[in-house]
Amino acid sequence: MGMSREVHKKLVDFQRNEITEYHIYRKIARTVSSRENRDILEKIAADELRHYEEWREYTGEDVGPSRFHVWAYCLLSRVLGFTFGVKLMERGEEAAQRGYEAIKSVVPDAERILREEDEHELELLRFLDEERLRYTGSIVLGLNDALVELTGALAGFTFALQNTKLIALTGSITGIAAALSMGSSEYLSTKTEKHVRSPGKAAVYTGGAYIMAVVVLILPYLVFDNVYSCLAFALAASVIIIALFNYYISVAKDEPFKSRFFEMAGLSLGVAAVTFAIGLVLRKFLGVEV
Repeated sequence: MGMSREVHKKLVDFQRNEITEYHIYRKIARTVSSRENRDILEKIAADELRHYEEWREYTGEDVGPSRFHVWAYCLLSRVLGFTFGVKLMERGEEAAQRGYEAIKSVVPDAERILREEDEHELELLRFLDEERLRYTGSIVLGLNDALVELTGALAGFTFALQNTKLIALTGSITGIAAALSMGSSEYLSTKTEKHVRSPGKAAVYTGGAYIMAVVVLILPYLVFDNVYSCLAFALAASVIIIALFNYYISVAKDEPFKSRFFEMAGLSLGVAAVTFAIGLVLRKFLGVEV
C-alpha cells in the first residue's frame, strides 16, 4: 500500500486496542449469569475480533492484547459491575476515534469501522440489564438522606457539643437509627409497588448506602481532636462521595454528571450551613456549655 510509518503505527495501535477489548468482553461474558447480557457481550466481542482481523489485513502483523488493561477492566467489572466496566472502556474510544479520522483518506475501511464503533456497539450496550443498577434509586435514597441529614446534624453537633468523641457518639446513634428507619421504609415502599425489584434487596441497598456514609462522615471525629477540622474533613468526604457516586451513575447509566453532582452537593452543604447556624443560635440562646 505504500503507507507511511506513522499510519502503520496507528493501525497497529488500533489492532491492539481491538484485540484487548475482544479479550475483555469475552472474559466478562463468562462471569455474567444472565443469558441475555452474556449474548450481548459475546456479540460485541465478535465485532472487536472482526475489526482486529480487518486491521491485520493492512498491517500484515499479529498483535497481542494489553494484558494490564484486560486485567484492570475485568477487575473493575467484578467490583463495580460489568455495565460500568465496559461503558468506561468504551469512553476511552474517543481518543482512538480521533485517530480513525486522521487515516480515513488512507484506509477506506476506517470510516466503516468508526461507524460501527459509534452506532452498533454502543446500541448493543444500551440493552445490558444489570441487577444492581435497578436499585440505583434505593442507593440514591440512602446516600442522599445520609449526606444531607448527617452532615447537617454533625454541623449542628460540632458547634453545640464541642467534643469530638461526644459528637461521634451522638452522630453514630443518629446515623444508625436513621439507616434502619430508611431501610425499613424502603422495604415497605417497594413492597407496595408492583415492579421487578425485591423489597429486601432495596432495603439492604438503602440501609447499606446510609451506613457507609455514616462511617465515612463519623471517622474524622474519631481520628482528630479539633472539632472544626473534623467538620471540614467530614464535609470534604461528603463532596467526594457525591462526586464518585455521580460519576459511577453517569458512566453506567449514561446520565449527566455535573447537574446531579451540583444538586446533591448543594443540598448537603446547604443543610450543613443552616444547621451549623442553628447549633450556634441554640447554644447561645440556651447558654449550654459542654
